[in-house]
Amino acid sequence: MKLWDKGYSTDKKIDLFTVGSDRELDLHIAKYDVMASKAHAKMLAKTGLISRQEAEDLIGALNMINESIEAGTFTIEDQFEDVHSKIEYLLTEKLGDTGKKIHTARSRNDQVLVAMQLYLKDEIKTIRSLSKELFEVLMQLAEKYSTVSLPGYTHLQVAMPSSFGLWFSAYAESLIDDLLFLEAARKVVDQNPLGSAAGYGSSFPVDREFTTKELGFETMKVNVVAAQMGRGKVEKGVALAISSMAGTLGKLAMDICLYMSQNFDFISFPKELTTGSSIMPHKKNPDVFELIRGKCNLLQGVPNQLSLLSTNLPSGYHRELQLTKEVMIPALQQLKACLEMMRFSLEKIEVNASITENPIYDYLYSVDTLNEKVLQGVPFRDAYKEMSEAIENGSFVPNRDVKHTHIGSTGNPGFDRIREKMDFFNG
Repeated sequence: MKLWDKGYSTDKKIDLFTVGSDRELDLHIAKYDVMASKAHAKMLAKTGLISRQEAEDLIGALNMINESIEAGTFTIEDQFEDVHSKIEYLLTEKLGDTGKKIHTARSRNDQVLVAMQLYLKDEIKTIRSLSKELFEVLMQLAEKYSTVSLPGYTHLQVAMPSSFGLWFSAYAESLIDDLLFLEAARKVVDQNPLGSAAGYGSSFPVDREFTTKELGFETMKVNVVAAQMGRGKVEKGVALAISSMAGTLGKLAMDICLYMSQNFDFISFPKELTTGSSIMPHKKNPDVFELIRGKCNLLQGVPNQLSLLSTNLPSGYHRELQLTKEVMIPALQQLKACLEMMRFSLEKIEVNASITENPIYDYLYSVDTLNEKVLQGVPFRDAYKEMSEAIENGSFVPNRDVKHTHIGSTGNPGFDRIREKMDFFNG
């Protein structure tokens, strides 16, 4: 069944090509199409386009469809083009002519738009929740290991002393930035496109204010052309937030892979969280984190994919916009999986508390030893020269009694300030 059925069929090859992955992907948005259809039915009755009894019958049938969706028994068979045609078929099968009236004053264009935006709103909410859970784990680890020293690197060369407190809380604070991008994306998504029909409005007296309130949108996309132009742009906004968060997770995963290696030996995980080798019995591989790194690297390309897909399209609807679902829905599932797996694994991290006792990290303290001379009255440039000469001739003796007191440093990491920032921006 096709919503545009005109009494003739297209070539099967055309059907296969144009439908693509819609049947599989549309299962993710099925409940949102039901939700939007219920609001639409109520609006049709309110404006007198259908009777109140017809609206009640439609809503009752839609509730039954939603039950099958929630139970996982809802399917989209091959004879249906997408979720929208399957739901309308079920309504018509149950209610006859009343079922056929559900499409009055809407187009599949705004039907897809509103279902996707409702879906994206919920996905953003879930990602926000998962991010906060990861933030909390990172902050707990930062507080637990706040005084355990960790070498800091620049250019992958030993640089200055850091701490596990700084390392964990750095990623926690970075997540706050990612959540700010996510909130901006939510505001773009939270605009009701229903009522824009094919992108040029309708001659029916629809009440868009009613459906906006009924569906819980913060506002509506006022201009009907702008609503249609939002397809692709809305997804790209969410993709930018996904990309930012994926960048944070990918970098953390890379640090973990590096720090787990025998050459570093900064951290470890229980053997149950690692994998082995087919021929090397000693191996405990960080496959989980390598996959998070790889998946997150690919996620950072999602905004570019959507940009390429929508570049140079004029206003109005175009069929390739269907492909945004093929990019966005799997990307959202991947990001959620990476967030969940990172949190699950970090809860079991084991930290090496004696890393910097190794003499190879003596030079970590060159800057602090130099600074001590400056505090004693030696000009900085002279102290720098003295320290360079001592390192060169092998007479350098590190001062490991590091005293960093400013906010955000090893001695004053500002955990409370980071938590306050999370509460302020993402409370």
